[in-house]
Amino acid sequence: MDANNVIQARILVKGRVQGVGFRAYVEQCAQQIGDITGWVRNVGWAGVECVAEGEREKVERLIGLIKKGPSLSRVDEASVEYSGASGEFTAFSVKRSLPFS
Repeated sequence: MDANNVIQARILVKGRVQGVGFRAYVEQCAQQIGDITGWVRNVGWAGVECVAEGEREKVERLIGLIKKGPSLSRVDEASVEYSGASGEFTAFSVKRSLPFS
């Protein structure tokens, strides 16, 4: 893996993304692509947040799949913020949801 090509992306998705297997879908996609670390969790009533680290091409492929979503979902909005990788993650996992506010 080329360290200069490793990035972090924070993706926030809104729409019908809860109760449709969205988090499991994202986790499965990250594992299938391989060499992506980070997490995914529900946020509020209609949002999912994901942090993914890995080679740019792999992270971009994951972002494309997240924007598409699983068959029962509907992605209305997706925002992506890029930064340098932190290296703090060892795997990709589903995190506890943020409480509703």
